[in-house]
Amino acid sequence: MRFNLSEINEVIRQRRTIYPEQFSSRKVHREQVELLLNNALWAPTHGNTQPWRFKVFMEDGRNQLADFLSSTYLKLTPKDQQNDKKLAKMLTRPKLSSAVVAVWMERDKTRRILEIEEIEAVACSIQNMHLTCTAYGLGGFWSTPKLIYTAEMNEFLNISPEDKCLGLFYIGYPAEEWPKAHRKPLEYVTEWITE
Repeated sequence: MRFNLSEINEVIRQRRTIYPEQFSSRKVHREQVELLLNNALWAPTHGNTQPWRFKVFMEDGRNQLADFLSSTYLKLTPKDQQNDKKLAKMLTRPKLSSAVVAVWMERDKTRRILEIEEIEAVACSIQNMHLTCTAYGLGGFWSTPKLIYTAEMNEFLNISPEDKCLGLFYIGYPAEEWPKAHRKPLEYVTEWITE
């Protein structure tokens, strides 16, 4: 065996969503975020297009993101549908995190790869980031509020209209014990065809 399979299994099975409200004040360093992003680069990619792109908000940059998210939520959400709790999360979550990574798909100019396959590759890169967080003992949260799929988000990130933001990935140290979780047993989700 080339790698310690029990450790790999443990990292995969211990991966958790840890929300910014559960982060401590301990700061994540730029070098740690760079390691997460370097591992994200090694996700599978159809045709080796490597469609993932990242913009990292740290320090005062987090305030820019918080201001954009909260003001855009108010702008795009009809008044009678606005939710104070959602608005508060938009405003505070970036500030509770050490770093927030906006992750988007840059569309292959030749269009030789289906868009869904480019999206799948970026999703795999986010999983690599999340698994690396787990190995590091960092909390991670992949957030996909509706407004990330808007023209306003593309403009904020300075990306082209055919590109797509696929999430905001919040990073921080957990303040408490690592959360427990469970999954359905394999037999509930698998069908074996042998003939």
